[in-house]
Amino acid sequence: MTSSLRHHGGFRLLWAGDTIAQFGTAIASVVLPLLAVGALNATPGQMGVLVAAETAAFLLIGLPAGAWVDRVRRRPLMIRMDLVRTVLLLSIPVAGWAGVLTFTQLVVVALLVGTCTVFFDVAYQSYLPALVGREHLMEGNAKLQASQSVAIFAGPALGGGLTTLIGAASTLASTGLGYLASALCLSRIPMQEPMPRRLPDRNLRAEVAEGLRFVVSDRRLRAITGCTASWNLFFGVQGAVSILFMVRVVGLSEAAVGVVLGFVGLGGIAGAALSARVIRVLGHARAIWLVPVIGSAFGLLIPLAGPDWRLGLLVVGQVVLGSSIVVYNVAQVSYRQAICPDHLLGRMNASIRFLVWGTQPLGALAGGALGTAIGIHPTLWIAVIGPFAACLWVVCSPLRTAGEITVSSNPEGTDQREMTEGGEERAADQA
Repeated sequence: MTSSLRHHGGFRLLWAGDTIAQFGTAIASVVLPLLAVGALNATPGQMGVLVAAETAAFLLIGLPAGAWVDRVRRRPLMIRMDLVRTVLLLSIPVAGWAGVLTFTQLVVVALLVGTCTVFFDVAYQSYLPALVGREHLMEGNAKLQASQSVAIFAGPALGGGLTTLIGAASTLASTGLGYLASALCLSRIPMQEPMPRRLPDRNLRAEVAEGLRFVVSDRRLRAITGCTASWNLFFGVQGAVSILFMVRVVGLSEAAVGVVLGFVGLGGIAGAALSARVIRVLGHARAIWLVPVIGSAFGLLIPLAGPDWRLGLLVVGQVVLGSSIVVYNVAQVSYRQAICPDHLLGRMNASIRFLVWGTQPLGALAGGALGTAIGIHPTLWIAVIGPFAACLWVVCSPLRTAGEITVSSNPEGTDQREMTEGGEERAADQA
C-alpha cells in the first residue's frame, strides 16, 4: 500500500517544519547546559535550576496552554512560537559576543523557549486532524513520531558535535535560524484554517476544567493516561540508575555505553518506521494494550545483563522496549485524536501531556533515592517491573474489547465516529 500522504503538500510542509523544530529543541536542551558550564562556570546547583527551567513550562502552563490553543488558529500560533524561539536563542550569542551574557539570561531563555515548545507541541497535535483528515491520522502520526524519535536520539549528539566544532554560542545561533526555517515551512501550508468557535460565556478556568473532565470521564482516555503516566514514572526511575548499571554493574566503558544507547535510538527509529504496519495489522485499540505488554516483557531482560554474552540481553531488551514505546505512542495519539471533538483537541492533548509528563521527574527523584537506599540492581528491577504492571491500566480497560474507529463526515459537517468491531459506543461530535 502506497503512502496516502506522500503527495500531500500541506502535510509535507508540516512534517518538515515540525522535524526542524524537534531537532532545535533537542539540540538546545544540550547546548544551553554546555554553554553554562563552559562559558559561565555554572555550579551544580545552577545546573539543576537550568535543566529544570527547560521543562518547567509543561507543569506550569501545561493545562491552560490547551485552552489557549483551542481559542486560536493553530498554524499561525506555531509560526509565532517558532519566531519567538528564534529571537530568544539568537539573543544568547549576541550577548556572548558583546560580553554581557549572564546565567540569569540562560535561565530566562530556557524557560521561555520551553513555554513556546509547550504551545507548539500542543498546537501541531491539534492541527494534524484538520490538515490530513482523521482517516490519515495513523500515517501522519507515524511520520511525525519518526522525526521526533530521530531528534531525541540524534539531536543531543549533533548538538555536542556542533559545539565542539563551532562553539556553543554559534550552535545556538544556528538552532535559532533553524526555528526560522520551521516557521517558513509552516507559513507555506496552503490550507486555510477556520477560526475556532468561542462561546461568549466561557472563561479560561471553565475551559481548562472541560478538557480535564473530558479526559477523566472517558474510560479509554483515562486508561491511556494512567498507563502512560505510570510508564513515565518508572522510566524516570530507570533513567536515574541505567547508566550507573551499565558502567558499575555490567562494566561497560563510556564508549560502550554510547554504542548501547545508539542501539536504543535505532530501536526507536525502527518502531516509528514499522508502527503504521503494526497498527494496521493489530488495530489501534489492540495495539494500545498489546504492544506495551510485549515491550515490557522484553524489558525484564535488562537487569539480567552481565559483562559476557548476557550483554546481548541488555541490547535486546532496550531495543524492543524502545520500539514498543514508539508504536504505542503512535497508536494512542492517533486513537485519542480520532475520538476527540475538534473543539477540545488542544485541551485534551494538553491535559494528557500535563498528567503524564509530570511523573517522570518524580520517578527520577525516586530512582535516585532508591539507588542510594537499596542499591542500583534492585532499583533497576523495580524500574522494569513497574511498566509491566502499568499495562494493567489498558489491559483492564474497554480498549481490550474495543473495535477500530472509522470517521466519516455527513453533509452538515458533523464527524460521525463509530466502533466497527463489536464496539459498544457510538458518538456524533460536532466539530
